[in-house]
Amino acid sequence: MKTPAIIINFKAYQESLGKRSLELAKAAEKVWKEKGVTIAVAPQPVDLRAVVSHVEVPVFAQSFDLVQAGAFTGSTTLEAVKDSGADGFILNHSERKVSISLISGAVGSAKSLKLISLVCADTPEATGAVSALNPDFVAIEPPELIGTGIPVSKAKPEVVTGSIDRVRRVGSTSKVICGAGISTAEDVRAALKLGTVGVLLASGVVKAKDPLAVISDMADACL
Repeated sequence: MKTPAIIINFKAYQESLGKRSLELAKAAEKVWKEKGVTIAVAPQPVDLRAVVSHVEVPVFAQSFDLVQAGAFTGSTTLEAVKDSGADGFILNHSERKVSISLISGAVGSAKSLKLISLVCADTPEATGAVSALNPDFVAIEPPELIGTGIPVSKAKPEVVTGSIDRVRRVGSTSKVICGAGISTAEDVRAALKLGTVGVLLASGVVKAKDPLAVISDMADACL
């Protein structure tokens, strides 16, 4: 996936359900086609296949269940994510944490299924540990800033640079992005200046009065 990249997590917001999910994805696609900046989206699970079938931008599953196919009522397997046509997945978000051993298995499976793996971490130390598994992307997101509108790239730049340093120390091939509180083009610009290759955000776009305008401004910050 080309970088710099803006990855929009739709979470379970009412503003991103059903028809609105497709509208957000179409806005992302419009900006990508106009500006050439990668805009990826992560719709709610019930909308995943529909979004995949209607847009050309990268589409990620918000998460999945680390189980094999079988008698697991209510579970979504990684193979089901692949079958949906999704390009990759987000894993270990602070709102849906999993163990390091499960992350390891998921990253390995992702490579065999040719899915893009994006694994979240909440501290520089966790970023280093996760990046040692070589997911495609690792996202540093201090949980106390998520959804606050206070961007990590400005409020805690040392967390971002410290995470990048940890990734370099372990010799990982993972690309570092950051999230938590990212809501403006200036937040994106600050993140890139710190050495990341993009951002992961949610409410800054999903809850915006004009999501298309916000996405477009953020894309401009990547040029």
